[in-house]
Amino acid sequence: SLRGSWRLRSGNGSVSLRAEVPGCVHTALLRRGLIQDPYYRFNDVMYRWISLDNWTYSRTFKTPFDVRKWQKVNLVFEGVDTVAQILLNNVTLGRTDNMFNRYSFDITSVIQEVNFVEVRFLSAISYAAEQSRCHKAHSIPPACPPPVQKGECHVNFIRKEQCSFSWDWGPSFPTQGIWKDVRIEAYNHYHLIYFSLTPFFVKSAQQWCLEVESIFDVVSSGPVAGLVTVNIPKLQTQQTFSVKLQPGEGSIVLLVNINKSSTVEAWWPNGHGKQTGYNMTTTFTMEAGCQIEKFSKVYFRTVELVQEPIPGSPGLSFYFRINGRPIFIKGSNWIPADSFQDRVTYDTLRLLLKSAADANMNALRVWGGGVYEQDEFYDICDEIGIMIWQDFMFACALYPTDQNYLESVRAEVSHQVRRLKSHPSIILWSGNNENEAALASNWFSIPYADIGVYIKDYVTLYVKNIREVVLTEDKSRPFVASSPTNGLESVKEGWLSRDPYDTHYGDTHFYDYNSDCWNWTVYPKTRFASEYGFQSWPSFSTIEKVSSPEDWSYTSNFSLHRQHHEGGNIQMLQEIGRHFKLPQSPDPVKQFKDMIYLTQVMQAQCIKTETEFYRFSQSEIINGEGHTMGALYWQLNDIWQAPSWASLEYGGKWKLLHYFAQNFFAPLLPVAYEDKGMLHIYGVSDLHVDHKLTLRVVVHAWSSLEPVCTLAKEGVTVKAQSAVPIYEESISDLLERCRNCTRKSCVITFCLVGEDGLRSPTNHYFLSSLKDAVGLEKTQLSASVSQQDDLYIFVLQTTAIAPFVSLDVGNIKGRFSDNGFLMTEKKKMVVFYPWEPTSVEELESSLILTSLLDVV
Repeated sequence: SLRGSWRLRSGNGSVSLRAEVPGCVHTALLRRGLIQDPYYRFNDVMYRWISLDNWTYSRTFKTPFDVRKWQKVNLVFEGVDTVAQILLNNVTLGRTDNMFNRYSFDITSVIQEVNFVEVRFLSAISYAAEQSRCHKAHSIPPACPPPVQKGECHVNFIRKEQCSFSWDWGPSFPTQGIWKDVRIEAYNHYHLIYFSLTPFFVKSAQQWCLEVESIFDVVSSGPVAGLVTVNIPKLQTQQTFSVKLQPGEGSIVLLVNINKSSTVEAWWPNGHGKQTGYNMTTTFTMEAGCQIEKFSKVYFRTVELVQEPIPGSPGLSFYFRINGRPIFIKGSNWIPADSFQDRVTYDTLRLLLKSAADANMNALRVWGGGVYEQDEFYDICDEIGIMIWQDFMFACALYPTDQNYLESVRAEVSHQVRRLKSHPSIILWSGNNENEAALASNWFSIPYADIGVYIKDYVTLYVKNIREVVLTEDKSRPFVASSPTNGLESVKEGWLSRDPYDTHYGDTHFYDYNSDCWNWTVYPKTRFASEYGFQSWPSFSTIEKVSSPEDWSYTSNFSLHRQHHEGGNIQMLQEIGRHFKLPQSPDPVKQFKDMIYLTQVMQAQCIKTETEFYRFSQSEIINGEGHTMGALYWQLNDIWQAPSWASLEYGGKWKLLHYFAQNFFAPLLPVAYEDKGMLHIYGVSDLHVDHKLTLRVVVHAWSSLEPVCTLAKEGVTVKAQSAVPIYEESISDLLERCRNCTRKSCVITFCLVGEDGLRSPTNHYFLSSLKDAVGLEKTQLSASVSQQDDLYIFVLQTTAIAPFVSLDVGNIKGRFSDNGFLMTEKKKMVVFYPWEPTSVEELESSLILTSLLDVV
């Protein structure tokens, strides 16, 4: 391995330092104290010089073996970011220009006892500009990001993380560095490069089969014969095969039949069963000596993307069947966890992914403007049951299709599919993010006469190249060319549909910052909602780390600088103003903190309303629309500390939205909405069996902790994996029944309760805006903290009904069992799960309790 300490120097040699590999220039400079935190205040703009320079990594190493004994020696880079010339002992081995590719250089004739290796980088910014300049055929829009993003231009001309040139939630840090493993490999005869497992269920035989594929570099002059033994002890399955490897890139595909007398436990998504995996050993014993033993975990699951006619609805369905069972997809969209990939550790990934599972999610979409995630990301998803919708890395742009570019992309796709296809968590390959929509809606104002060229480019890239490679490498998963798309209908229309946002086909992305987000009628009754969202600010403790006191106001230069979405801060104010009183505190810092709190309340409540709408639409068709089978909100995580659509802040802290998600994605949930003066309550269930439950509906006056009236409807059947109406009543009858109630003075809460402890979260429905609520009183909130084993118990007390009660312990890492809730009882117990050691004293002194009436 060549991991560890390298030398790094700037283009003219004026800066020279020690740098860790894997790593990048920015983190190297930071570690040596040569720059401040790149995320601090305005540093994203101050440090542009780093990305504009051309840096060189170099080191010497002793060869730890006798070179003469090996037929082949390679220098292998798992990832180079991005444009570089690679030299060994002053001999140029080759060049790299794709961050997502694996590069292997034959150094058999160049390697010596002591070696000097150099990686000479070219600025990604200047490379992209040059590539664009040389592309004479036709322009490839967009040229530059909107000015509000403070980004760099022509990112579509470089095979690099697209958001590293800025995005509407992230900074521009076009990194340079050796971002993945680098090593020397030496071998005789043959060497295993890729190894993958694809399970499938043979219906006719009622038996699981396993396809084991191995790809080798064979350096012998003639074929190499030998034996391969596959052993899965737990499934009493062992098979031996005679194989022959041809010189060059030799591959073997073995079909292993799983012993019929063994019970195979399938891999299920979170909330639907276990994630059983089986240990497997594959042994290669070849005539030419060395034996290879490969240990892996194998999982068994099937996936189908179902697109079929639906009775009473034009168009086609769009849903996933896992192991033959339709699954409602619940989750979010994943973006890179840091601008500097070397800072994304296993623990970072584990925390974020575990938080997704803890919020009852079963899926994430790895969005196409970031990176193909590291192996550990998918390993964790396999273990905890998070299904992955995997985009290829093309987003919100048109792309070139010249020969060199296409060859690079084909290599990238082939490498990534081979690397990732054994993961049961990955259920779909998707060609790009929003590029079909960009053409269909003509985002880039291409003249009508020229559009044909761009359509041809689109089909060339995503269909004739990417799709072709994917289908060659992996026949076990569905592929869609874009998101949003009309699925099979897009294919029928030549891969470019008239309206990719059509609710009768495929998936949709939906954003609307001008309508009232509490009004469910503005949302599309789509087959599958793969993106939708609202922004909020991260908590003060998160912002504080990268700002100074003069920044702490909603209208400061810093607050404007951090907002990369045009008009974003004002849109949040407008959404808040519809339902809440805006903060008026004379103390600017208090007003800033109040604003942060209200943006999080607003975001949580908006996305709750929208997600509940998607969930209750799963079993019905109304005016030809419905059967919604997926809700992935935008976005799960943050790349830095800034206002964004995320529910998890940079560092992993849960925003109120993430606590709300834990409830609105609950396996069992009653959902209320109002239509023409009628209150409708649906029972939504992801459980595999029907349940007879009691629906409890409680009406409270804002002015009292004693309920005004309670109704218990018994024997309510909530059907398995569906959403059914379980209660309806006109609002006027309800207000009549609960005397002294008006829309402004009362609130409705409701939950489902069953036998043996089965219980839904308690949900709420507001009958008016909270700024119009009558009888809400400022409450005295208090909390006592005690320790119980590794957990901490917070007992909250209130003197009046308190909406949106928030517990915040600042920088203490961990999460609560519930947060942002409507408190309708004098006492409530909340558990704190620490992510690092803390104490009762620390928690008590850090705790800030806020409810809606603390905002003045």
